[in-house]
Amino acid sequence: TLTRSTSEKVSAATIRNVMQDLEYMGLLDSPHVSAGRIPTEKGLRIFVDGFLEVDQMTMQDRERIDATLGDNATDVGGMLDRIGAALSGVTHSASLVLTPKHEAPIRHIEFVSLSADRALVVLVFSDGQVENRLFTPPPGQTPSSMREAANFLNALAEGRTLSELRRGVDVEIASRRQEIDGLARALVQSGLAVWDDGADDTGRLIVRGRSNLLDSQTQEDLDRIRVLFDDLERKRDIAEFLDLAEGGEGVRIFIGSENKLFSLSGSSLVVSPYMNADRKIVGAVGVIGPTRLNYGRIVPIVDYTAQLVGKLISDRS
Repeated sequence: TLTRSTSEKVSAATIRNVMQDLEYMGLLDSPHVSAGRIPTEKGLRIFVDGFLEVDQMTMQDRERIDATLGDNATDVGGMLDRIGAALSGVTHSASLVLTPKHEAPIRHIEFVSLSADRALVVLVFSDGQVENRLFTPPPGQTPSSMREAANFLNALAEGRTLSELRRGVDVEIASRRQEIDGLARALVQSGLAVWDDGADDTGRLIVRGRSNLLDSQTQEDLDRIRVLFDDLERKRDIAEFLDLAEGGEGVRIFIGSENKLFSLSGSSLVVSPYMNADRKIVGAVGVIGPTRLNYGRIVPIVDYTAQLVGKLISDRS
C-alpha cells in the first residue's frame, strides 16, 4: 500500500526495514502475529505533537451543534445535555460534559407529583437557571404534604446556595420538628437526597454516545470498552476530569495511559475547559474513544463546543 501511495521509488524491502526500525523504537506494534502494525501510544504522541494537521470545522458540524440551543436556554442542565448528545453525534464517539457547579442562591423550590412512585423536584436559582430531577417519594405522599415540604424548604432557602441548604436542612428539621409533619419531613429529605452525588460541589458529568464505541470488530477492543463503560458508570472522579482540562489552555489530547481517568481502557480523551464571564474555568467538554480517533477533525469540534458553552454560561452570569 505504501509503495503505491508515494511518488518516490521505494522498494517493498526498504519499507519493511523502516517499519521494523519503527517497531524497534517502540513507535509501532503488532498486537497479534497475523495482525498488521499499528501505532503505539508513543508513536501517536509523536504524530500528534509534530505532524497533526487540524482540520477546519465544517459548517454542517457547526450548525448541528448550534441547533441544540433552541429558544429555551433557561434550563442550563438540559441545554448541556443536548450539546453533549450533538457532540457525540458529530464526532461518532462518546462525549463528556462537566456542568458548572451552582453557586447562585436558590429562588424557589417546588415538588411535582408524576405518579404514586415518581416525583419531580424543581429548583429555580436567582440567576434564572432551572434544574429538575426525578426521584422516588416516600409512600403515602399527598398534594398537601408536597406543598408543605416546598414551603418549608423555600423558607429555609432564601439567600442560600444549594450546598448551604443541604448542609443546614437536617438541623432545621430537628429544631423545628413541630412545624412540619412526618410525610413532608420525609419528602424534604428524599427530595434533596437526589443532589447527594456532590454535583453542586464539582458539577455533574454528562455522558452521551456510549453506543458509538461499540463499532469495534475485535474482542480486545470490546474488552477495553467494557472497562471504559464501567469507569463511566461509576463517575467517581469527575473532579479529576476537570483537573485534566485545567492543566493547560485550549484543547488537550490524552492518549491511552496518559489519560489517568480512563487509563485501564486504553482510550484517548480530547478535552477542553470552558470559562465563565470572570474567565474562571467552571467546567469542561470532551470526546473519548479508541486511540485511533480522528484527532485532526475532533480537536476543532471540541474547541468550538467549549467556546460555545463558555459564551452561554457567561451570558447567563
